[in-house]
Amino acid sequence: MNVTYTYEQILALASDASSAQAGKTLATPHKWLSLGRDNRSVWGECRGSGAKPYQAQIDLSEPAFKCSCPSRKFPCKHALGLFLLLADQPATIKSSMPPAWVTDWLHTRDERAQKQAEKKERLPKPVDTEAQSKRAAKREAKIDAGIDELDVWLRDLIRGGLAKAQTQSNSFWGTPAARLVDAQAPGLARRVHELATIPANGPGWQERLLDRLSRLHLLIEGYRQLDTLPDDVQLDVRTQIGWTQNQDEVLAQAGVSDRWLVLGQRTTEEDRLRTQRIWLWGTRTQRPALILNFAYGTQPFSDISLLPSTSVEATLVYFPGAYPLRALLKDRSGNAQAINVIPGCTSLKEAYAAYAAALTQQPWLEQFPLSLVDVVPVQRDQRWFLRDREDRVLPLTASFSKGWHLLALSGGRPITIFGEWNGDDLLPLSVWAADHFVRLSD
Repeated sequence: MNVTYTYEQILALASDASSAQAGKTLATPHKWLSLGRDNRSVWGECRGSGAKPYQAQIDLSEPAFKCSCPSRKFPCKHALGLFLLLADQPATIKSSMPPAWVTDWLHTRDERAQKQAEKKERLPKPVDTEAQSKRAAKREAKIDAGIDELDVWLRDLIRGGLAKAQTQSNSFWGTPAARLVDAQAPGLARRVHELATIPANGPGWQERLLDRLSRLHLLIEGYRQLDTLPDDVQLDVRTQIGWTQNQDEVLAQAGVSDRWLVLGQRTTEEDRLRTQRIWLWGTRTQRPALILNFAYGTQPFSDISLLPSTSVEATLVYFPGAYPLRALLKDRSGNAQAINVIPGCTSLKEAYAAYAAALTQQPWLEQFPLSLVDVVPVQRDQRWFLRDREDRVLPLTASFSKGWHLLALSGGRPITIFGEWNGDDLLPLSVWAADHFVRLSD
């Protein structure tokens, strides 16, 4: 393996701070009864409280982990400790032939990958188009009724004046959102639910609320005139309403092959459903991509191989739309490599132009991947901003708590920052400073 994982990249795999700390504790040779590695894997037997040591193993090609301990965390502290030991003290792990419990696991993984590849190549089962059409018609009728009710609610809100929004109870926002869930329009329901936080979100809330209401109105009108819109815009509107696209059908399309830089990652949680957003940038195609992973409760994400600060040669398939952004990983080849630079816009003027161009194609865009080169973090009135070379400033998310960390990384000098831009402010996810990649957020 010619890929080198840094200490920070490995710690970022920990499910929580306690796992990371426990992994650090185990990253020392005397904790292990045996250690070994080959070109693909690393393994070890860790002393535990029981009579038998825990057998930890890592497939470095992913990376993927397995351990005989009973922990439900993934990766567990033993796997983290082994990985950290490999990164920090590689000389302590000698090359050798893997034991049977390692080769058996790798063989099982290879068999599973082969079956999945064969499954993708199989012809899909015949679809009962008549039953499918009936279900779709029934849902569309529910959505039509839900949209009509939402339109009345929006008009009443505007007619009463935005000032009243600050005095409304939670039920004012929650009731129409719940009715949209019943109408099988979860995308609309989420947008209405998020409106409730805007009136209490500081100065300028009126403009922000009006902007969100305008986009909601545009979405309603777009759905009502769906048949008159171009095919890619129709897909965008349906997706925003809450219709989903079949992933198998997406993967069946031709993909985009490139060397993809993994620029940032962020995990959010709502009702125990964790959503992981991984942002990529194609070095040859010069286009962004978003990989979404989902996991419920304490379940691990199915794929943790895309680590920020690395790049990978891979083929992605974009979900169709007027401004394709979300994508699925179709296949990859070779090993991950370290990123040696983060590309981006050299001025805020250029960044705003790129964002405006994206909005003209997809006006309901909620997170825009934005990379800014040669910006300096500055603080004004207890709020952090980024200043470009032309002295323009861009606000950071008010809840961002690492402003002083940013300033320390920059030392007052220009740095490159990648983050999510929502049209109002930027949430930094990673930084390139002094030839080092620093991950800021998960």
